[in-house]
Amino acid sequence: MILDIKINDNEINYLAERVFFKSIDLLGGLKKLAEYRTLTWLPSIARASYAVVLKEEYFKTEDDIAEYIGLTRNTVRNMLRADENAAIYKLQNFDELSSEEKKQLKVHTAGGIAKLAYKYVKNGEDSQTVLEYCREITKDALSICEAPWAYMVLKNIKGVKYPITDFKTLEEKLSSIEIKGIKAKEIIKNIQYPIKNPAILLKEIKEYLLMKGI
Repeated sequence: MILDIKINDNEINYLAERVFFKSIDLLGGLKKLAEYRTLTWLPSIARASYAVVLKEEYFKTEDDIAEYIGLTRNTVRNMLRADENAAIYKLQNFDELSSEEKKQLKVHTAGGIAKLAYKYVKNGEDSQTVLEYCREITKDALSICEAPWAYMVLKNIKGVKYPITDFKTLEEKLSSIEIKGIKAKEIIKNIQYPIKNPAILLKEIKEYLLMKGI
């Protein structure tokens, strides 16, 4: 028997938005969508993001999801059954598709991309747009608190792509920084990788400093 898990709209919105922005990344960004003349796909991608979140996080039925996002059950079913790899393949070969195939892409592509984006997000690999926004918000907050080193780290790593798999990605950007008397390049060689977002980077640095008794 499937439990009737209550829906928290704020939590759904937050996760669905992250899936939506990651989907845009996977599609090549808004500029690429504009080049394809497929900006009309955006509502479908948004609905697919909600559909995937409701299914994977709340175990909702196709009927429940259809009612929540205002689609037919059949459309929801097509979204949720869409193949991620097939969607990516068709996008990569978009120019070779017939006009009819392009028209049929919307629902299946949206579902496949949203499913793939959800997996990335759950693995901590958010959209670069979202990560940059979070970095800026965190930087602004830290600029008025008691963590000047964190502010300097975030300021100097602007543009870094996540996840960060080793210290070499950070070495040049942080080469001129000292954190509480220790060179940043020494610290980043001794923290855990991969680093999935700016908050985890700051956490790893802080834990290293605590280990050193600083």
